[in-house]
Amino acid sequence: MEMNAQTNATPRKHSSAYGENFKHLFEGVHFRFPKYRHDHPAIINVNEVADERMTPGQRVADMVAATMGSWRFIITQGCILAAWIVINTIQLFFRPFDPYPYILLNLTLSFEVAFAAPFIMISQNRQAEKDRLMAESDYHCNVKGEEETRNIMEHLDHQDTVILQIMQRMEAQHEEVMYHFSRLDPELARRLGMDIQEVSKEIVEEETGDMNIAGNS
Repeated sequence: MEMNAQTNATPRKHSSAYGENFKHLFEGVHFRFPKYRHDHPAIINVNEVADERMTPGQRVADMVAATMGSWRFIITQGCILAAWIVINTIQLFFRPFDPYPYILLNLTLSFEVAFAAPFIMISQNRQAEKDRLMAESDYHCNVKGEEETRNIMEHLDHQDTVILQIMQRMEAQHEEVMYHFSRLDPELARRLGMDIQEVSKEIVEEETGDMNIAGNS
């Protein structure tokens, strides 16, 4: 942002056209703020993207992993194992089909582990891919947030520059007015200066009191 002023925007002291130009303090001043294009891509819902990319095999793997990782499966399997051991240990109504040391039971559990591990690995790989998409989405969001914050800070810096230039011009105009007042009526200029000092002092005291209240709270 630039602040361009015409050469006659600030009149020379003691000029005859000063009174007219003072009414238009900022005449000829052009404020040009920077323009930023906020054309960032839309935010992606990672969950929806991951669900759309899932294959039937991955869905089955998730269902198997969710079932085997639940208390319902643990309790059901525990009951089946306990019944299996009791039936093959105590001969009640029929001859045990898998006596001690329960070779058929061990074979069944081995088959279960052999098939359950790949299903769980497939589900874990899919979850890892989803986590990668989530991390990539977070990275892009952080980049966009950093860019927007940088633009905001740059805009605020330009505003500070403009405010400082405006204050300098107003101070110059104030000095010119006080000079003319002192020539026309010295007593009025003195009282006006005292009033300005009192108002400035009150403003500073109010700001200090507000800062103290905010600090105590």
